Amino acid sequence: MPGSVEQIHVAPAESELPAPVDAVEVTADGVVGDRYGQSRDLTLIESEALEGLREDTGIELSPAEVRRQVLTRGVRLNDLVGERFTVGGVECVGQELCEPCNHLQGLTYPGVLRGLVHRGGLRADIVSGGRIAVGDEILRVSSAGNG
Repeated sequence: MPGSVEQIHVAPAESELPAPVDAVEVTADGVVGDRYGQSRDLTLIESEALEGLREDTGIELSPAEVRRQVLTRGVRLNDLVGERFTVGGVECVGQELCEPCNHLQGLTYPGVLRGLVHRGGLRADIVSGGRIAVGDEILRVSSAGNG
């Protein structure tokens, strides 16, 4: 069964907490309207990771607070490093894990850094743009090397 997009969050400025939206347009340059719109990256995190953080540490971090653009369900993002996949109408290649940083912990709660190690999400390069909407499927296309 494919994974799905549970929520989408964007912020026009880095100083703003990302707000939920129903859909976004994505170009080869990034997510339109997001503070990192020219980064050529898409950032994703599993809803299961936030649930695990709460269960393991008691820290309840909202999808907006984690500052990733796409909240997923039912897909292991760590397994998509080096893989080609689609999120709705957008094709990506998983580049690296989005390990938590001191900045994120400084904006949220002590313990977030340790609690999200190896489950802080995925940074993906955008191969081709399109639209991503809440409820869209996340599907593996192929290994990035097989293209």
